Amino acid sequence: MEWKCKAFKAINTVELYEILKLRAAVFVVEQDCPYLDLDDLDQRSHHVWTETPQGEVIAYSRMLPPGLHVKEASIGRVVTLPSRRGENLGKQVFQQALDHALLAWPDHDIVIMAQTYLVDFYEAFSFVVEREPFLEDGLPHRWMRRKATTAKA
Repeated sequence: MEWKCKAFKAINTVELYEILKLRAAVFVVEQDCPYLDLDDLDQRSHHVWTETPQGEVIAYSRMLPPGLHVKEASIGRVVTLPSRRGENLGKQVFQQALDHALLAWPDHDIVIMAQTYLVDFYEAFSFVVEREPFLEDGLPHRWMRRKATTAKA
């Protein structure tokens, strides 16, 4: 499986369309969560994904540099095409995003806003829950952190 990792300016319009289509299909439609996905953070983020030979994006995530969203580096918008779930693509795309973030910003902690039902998933990558649960766009979340000094997953 080939993984692509690009800065926003390097993403072509077809790739961008497929990425946004997947994000809307899952985060807005499937999760029934009307929110503004286009949050002006994509343009300064790095993006990782894999696609079918026909160009359909089947797993995606974005990595935000320190200071863009929060003080630390961050990973978000982790998503897998519903019809491809069960193929470990979620783990693979998150590992790709984590590896990139660790390489790009090695001296920075990485924080994420994890949907509560995925806390165990992220703990497997050495993330630790911080703070109390909170609602984000109507869904329960937890802040999680992976220290910069944590051994590579």
